[in-house]
This record gives sequence, structure tokens and C-alpha cells, in this order.
Amino acid sequence: MARRATKIVATLGPASSDPKLLEQLIGAGVNVVRLNFSHGKAQDHIERAQLVREAAQRAGREVAIMADLQGPKIRVGRFADGKVLLEPGMKFVLDAARTEPGDAGGVGLDYKELPRDVRAGDTLLLNDGLIVLTVDKVRGDQVHTTVKLGGELSNNKGINKQGGGLSAPALTAKDMEDIRTAMSFQADYVAVSFPKTATDMEMARQLCNVAGAEYGHKPGLIAKIERAEAIPNLESILKASDGIMVARGDLAVEVGNAAVPALQKRMIRAARKFDKVVITATQMMESMITNPVPTRAEVSDVANAVLDGTDAVMLSAETATGRYPLETIIEMANICAEAEMAEDVKLDADFSGMEFSRIDQSIAMGALFTAYHLGCKAIVALTDSGSTPLWMSRHPIHIPIYALTPRLVTQRRMALYRNVRPLLMDQSAERDTALADAEAHLKKRGIVASGDIYAITCGEPMGAPGGTNMLKVLRVA
Repeated sequence: MARRATKIVATLGPASSDPKLLEQLIGAGVNVVRLNFSHGKAQDHIERAQLVREAAQRAGREVAIMADLQGPKIRVGRFADGKVLLEPGMKFVLDAARTEPGDAGGVGLDYKELPRDVRAGDTLLLNDGLIVLTVDKVRGDQVHTTVKLGGELSNNKGINKQGGGLSAPALTAKDMEDIRTAMSFQADYVAVSFPKTATDMEMARQLCNVAGAEYGHKPGLIAKIERAEAIPNLESILKASDGIMVARGDLAVEVGNAAVPALQKRMIRAARKFDKVVITATQMMESMITNPVPTRAEVSDVANAVLDGTDAVMLSAETATGRYPLETIIEMANICAEAEMAEDVKLDADFSGMEFSRIDQSIAMGALFTAYHLGCKAIVALTDSGSTPLWMSRHPIHIPIYALTPRLVTQRRMALYRNVRPLLMDQSAERDTALADAEAHLKKRGIVASGDIYAITCGEPMGAPGGTNMLKVLRVA
């Protein structure tokens, strides 16, 4: 397996739930397993989390688990025949009060607030933008529309408003219940769907911390950027989160397909600037749901996300319900590794004009700079919280970062950090013993050998979170 800095997030589903296959997927390069809370019951997720932990143990690799919340259900209701065919020019009514199944004339709504969120002249996009409706008028609970772009509309398809503006809260009662479930198996990350402001993320963090208190667990929080309103608030959302997901599906429907590539680049740059992680998602290897090889365009898409500096690339239906989950992971890992070889390292330029107010952050940057100019074999961080490796991972460098931590929760959290290889290791309270143990650990794994130079950071006194204050450059005896 090629050495690879970019991490892979894979969604668990019927196609990947076989224990043997899951073990193979982890062995082939999955770093984070996503549990999609839009499907399944609480007990299903608890059992799947257990399945992931056991498969990771058998594969000999720790992975992070990400619980992805459903968010508000902004969807149409159900149809008497399961679907209708809408033709351009037809009149179609979205009716919040309708209880009977829908037909070619109209349908009920899961999202009852729609009539209050729209007005004449608005454009509604259904089923990921495949169907376009123009709002003619709003009468009470009814939104009267004309079909602009027709097609087949089936049960429970999503509704977006062009330009954004739907008032649904990011966290629903179901999400709050799902957070409790996710904390019961200590999900490493919780992804919040449709946040519009930093307040949505702050509320999610509060709920996670309360639900996780009895397990002594606090997850990392990922904001899924998929609403037009989130874009002007990107900076404040980033500051309130541990990372973001470039959720290109819903975002493209709200802002238009053409705007997404530039937004993706802007979001990745912003995440790196604020020392947050970033996942690029949606349709990355879509054709591999049914084909054993990706299209050339998909290969370019994944490679471009890597060259933009994303921490991770994500697979959804490709691994959840696709026919070739293992082949998809292998292909994606190869594309990432190949793209990284072409990556420019511009550390000197990155550091010019930078100011550090924290000792630990200065040490992290010093380790990168020294290792790069000395041509070190590895950068090693003895870490309790994972902050030092996170800072190091914000800058492209073709030297692997090995994060040695005594805490399993920190090891799993770091599975998402670009170019960081988290390893579990008990740490002595005595500095020299800890450094000797670290070198022995790396030698045993074949990471360094006699004569190799490596840079190592730690904190004195040992084991104090946020206390990294020492950088040493050592040659292996």
C-alpha cells in the first residue's frame, strides 16, 4: 500500500457491513468510518460501531468513527403510486396540510414551514436539483408552483430553495436523540447537517458534551457546509467547530453547480488557516457504485481535492450500497498517493510573516522547518491532546508525522489529520526514558533505522496537555 497523507472516509452500509469485508476495507486504507444517521435505528448504529471497532482491531489499525446527523427533513411527502412524472409547464402544489398521498397535481410536505419560507418568484429545487419549480403564489398552507424543469419525482425527495433561506433549525429532536446514541459508543466525530451559523455548532457541542459526560467523552465536531447562508458565516462556523465538510451535493443545489469548485478551494484554504480539518465529500467516485473503475473526471476530482490540501476525501453510496466497495478504496488510495507526489512544499513561504503567540505552536512549526531543511526521515510528536500534530499537519511536507499518544481517544481523533500517523504508546513521566521508548517503538515498526535522522517534540513536565515545549533532532544509533 502506497504511503499516503490524505485520509479516506468511507460510509458504512449494506454493501460494507460484512465483518470480513470491513476488515479488508480498513486494511486497504479506510481511516474514518461514517455512520449515516439518516438511515437505521439507534440499535443498528450501536451494533455497527461495535463491528467497526472489532474489524479495526483485527486489521491492526485504529480508525475514527464519525456519526453523521440527519438534520432537518426538508422533503416532499409520499405519492399514491410511489412517484409522479412532472412535465414542464404543469401546475404542482406543495401542501403542508395535505395528509393523503400525492398525485400529479400536488403532494404533502414533511417540512411544514415551507409556505412561510417562500414567496412568489422563488425557485425550488427538488431531488438534488433535477426538478425545478417556480413559485407562483402562496395561499395558506399551499405553495402553488409551475414546473420549469420536469422529471420523475418519487417519495420523500429533498427540497432546496435557490439562494438559501429555509428556516429549518440545524438540530432536530431526532438529532438530539441521535447524539445520545453516538455518545453511548463514543463516536470520535459528530457531523452536523445544515448549520447556518456558529450558534448551531455551539449548541451541538453543548449537547454532545452533556450526552458524553457520563462516558467522559467529548467528540470532535464537523460542520457540513451545505447551505448558502453558511458561506458568509464560514469563518465563525470554523472557529466554533473542529472541522468542516465540503458537502457539495446540497451546496451545489443552493448556490449552483458552477460556484462549487471555487468555494471548495476557499473552504479548504480557510480550514487550514484556522487549524481545522476539512473533508471533501459527495460524488467523488460516483460511477464506481456500478463500475469497477472510476471515470477520468472522478480521478481528476479526487486529485484536485488532494492538491487543494484537503485532510480527507469521502465516499458515500460508493461504499454504503455500491457493488465495488473494496476496489473503490484501493483506487482512491492510489489516486491520493499519486497526487501527493506532485504537491509543492513551500514551507519557507508559508512561514514568512507568521507570528506565534504559543510556545507549543512555535515548537510544532520549528519541527517542520528543521525536518524539511535537514531531510529528516520522520517527524515525531509525543502528544496527549493531539494539538501539536494538528498544527504540523496544516502545512504540506513530504515527511511523515508520527503522533505517539498514550490516549486511545486521541489516537482515533488524529486518524482524520492529513499526513499524521497516530500510534498508541504509553509514556514515561521521565523525559529521557520517554524519548528512548519512542525511538525503540519506531525502530520496531521499521519507521526509522540505524543512521536515520528524525525530529521529535514533547513537553516537560511529561503528560501535561498543551505543554509541548521541546524539540530535539536525533540520529538513530
